[in-house]
Amino acid sequence: MKAPRPFYLLLALSCASLLGFGYYLQFAGSVEPCPLCIFQRVAYISVIIIAGAGFVHAPEKIGQRVYSGLITVAALVGAGIASRQVWLQHLPADKVPECGPGLDYLLEVFSFAETLQKVFTGSGECAEVQWTFLGFSIPEWSLLCFTLLATLSVLHIIRGRINSRL
Repeated sequence: MKAPRPFYLLLALSCASLLGFGYYLQFAGSVEPCPLCIFQRVAYISVIIIAGAGFVHAPEKIGQRVYSGLITVAALVGAGIASRQVWLQHLPADKVPECGPGLDYLLEVFSFAETLQKVFTGSGECAEVQWTFLGFSIPEWSLLCFTLLATLSVLHIIRGRINSRL
């Protein structure tokens, strides 16, 4: 089976570029991330770490399936978070939850599990569309990217299984 290093490097660099653009929007464009945005960043960082480990390790058959499977899981978690935010952004104005406290405050006052519960119930700040490109908001682009990451990782697993049988 062909060494997977270029594949894992591509995924890691792609996610690093997406994060870099997010930080650019935050610091140069004054687009403040909401709690759901921050958790999406954690999912991107997870993909970077897993893909980076795959790049360094350059695993063979089973290892490639493990790394690609872990990337798929991280990408699906990110897609779930992005989906929740997209859903919040498309709610009618009268159905949008009220804005809540910031993530820093939640982590100081509540346990991690309670913070997660409060973040995923959403708040008004997560429903606010602060930036668009080609008519799509940041979470919509993020959902697309996470879906692409998961799809590429699954295809990598399938390709490996097909190639190992040949």
